[in-house]
Amino acid sequence: MPYRESIFYKGNYFHIFSRGNEKRDIFNEVNDYARFLAKLTEYQIIHRVSIICYCLMPNHFHLLLRQDTGEPISRFMHRLMVSYAMYFNRHYHRVGHLFQSRFKARHIKDDSYILQLSRYIHQNPLEIISRESDLGSYPWSSYAEYINLNNHAICEKEIILHHFNANQPQYEYKKFVEETMLNAFPSTIKDFILEPH
Repeated sequence: MPYRESIFYKGNYFHIFSRGNEKRDIFNEVNDYARFLAKLTEYQIIHRVSIICYCLMPNHFHLLLRQDTGEPISRFMHRLMVSYAMYFNRHYHRVGHLFQSRFKARHIKDDSYILQLSRYIHQNPLEIISRESDLGSYPWSSYAEYINLNNHAICEKEIILHHFNANQPQYEYKKFVEETMLNAFPSTIKDFILEPH
């Protein structure tokens, strides 16, 4: 059955997430993460999709994306996931499904949800690192790009940063992410954006 495309319209924002089949790891080594990010960057140019933020974790990933044309974002995601699965299976001499199912997509209709979702995505590495202050050192998230710790430039950061002090938006965003952890999120936000891993 083809993926339902009815929610995918130009200018809309989506929280896209997927995890490994049987919750198994989909990233085993540095080259795996790098390959996924390279394809993410390549295909977002081809399909004209804006990446707002992302985080890659060992057995799942989160993307916040904007569809910039009439082409459904599902086509971009299908190409990305098929390409990565083919690489992974070839590299590790395996067969079968890499991902648990089709990617999941939640349409984000409200600016406040976009802001909260960016924080949730950037806090994901707390599952595997020791302290909030280490979030910027996690290499497979866009958080370091947001707080100017690296020179990567694949995210449309202004969508998020315009909510903060114009003189120091990166500093204000850092405080926003690191001073409020997941257990402090309003339950309505948690219900909307969280998915068990």
